Amino acid sequence: MLTAGEINGHRTLWLENDLIKVAVLPEKGAEIHEFLHKPSGVDFLLKTPAGLQPPGTTSDIDFLDNYGGGWQELFPNAGDPCEHNGTSFRFHGEVALLSWSHVVERDDDELTSVVFSVRCEKTQTLLHRRMTLRQGQSSLEIEGTVINESATPVRFVWGHHIVLGGDFLEDGCRLDVPARTVITPEELYEPATARLAPGQREAWPMARGRNPGERIDLRHIPGLEAHSHDDAFVTDLDYGRLSVMNPRLALEFILEWQTELFRYITLWQPYGGADLPPLTGIYGVGIEPWVSRFNLERASRHGEAIRLGPNQTLTTVLRASITGGS
Repeated sequence: MLTAGEINGHRTLWLENDLIKVAVLPEKGAEIHEFLHKPSGVDFLLKTPAGLQPPGTTSDIDFLDNYGGGWQELFPNAGDPCEHNGTSFRFHGEVALLSWSHVVERDDDELTSVVFSVRCEKTQTLLHRRMTLRQGQSSLEIEGTVINESATPVRFVWGHHIVLGGDFLEDGCRLDVPARTVITPEELYEPATARLAPGQREAWPMARGRNPGERIDLRHIPGLEAHSHDDAFVTDLDYGRLSVMNPRLALEFILEWQTELFRYITLWQPYGGADLPPLTGIYGVGIEPWVSRFNLERASRHGEAIRLGPNQTLTTVLRASITGGS
């Protein structure tokens, strides 16, 4: 079932079946603002303390200007702003700040499918996102397609900025991902509250802490009282599936993706220690499939950016599912 309305002034489409209800904001980057498990009433996505502000109340020229949590698509840049081939790219790219069009492909008792689309002028590419819910399944399927509309090759990085929190995340939750390596950035983003040592490359899931001899198991998600804020990159993936389990609620969030494209999981860990508005005090965990741990310029230099030839197309599929809680 597909319904329309608004959330705090933002036009909203709700894709819904008997088990989950997903809110999409087409004019705000086709952001997935809510991911609600109907039997339990749990919304799995982070909401910032300030919340989503109405359109026009912020400058909306930077990813964080009106960041209220949720799930955003990052393209053609992810991470720090950069210049590539004489073109400037913003923090976390272009499409999360653009208005997307949409076409309803199907909406009946068995299936709801909507295609959201946006044109990226800086790379002359067209990005499609088909979102599908099937009755009786607590899964959202996302098929993403990039089309190079230009007569020359284009390079880009791509990512999904998925941050769990809301009613779901708490002390005692557990993250499982079939990885072999964890990497931390060379420089700490917020040294005052970082708990992970910078510039490390260790065997997953154990990371070096900042205290001598300290080892931290990144599968264990602490509570808000941890007052920490870290970034890490998880890679050398055996296959594309991770889960976050809440034992108390008996609920599990499962993400599946194609590791041929998304070779890294950006593990963002704002466990109460962020101090930069609008992130101050937020509690969540980012489980973000990315093409590269670098922005577009650095990924190009490291041979990790995606190259798409003239008039070529690239398609990939992700799936987000909920189990338990019935």
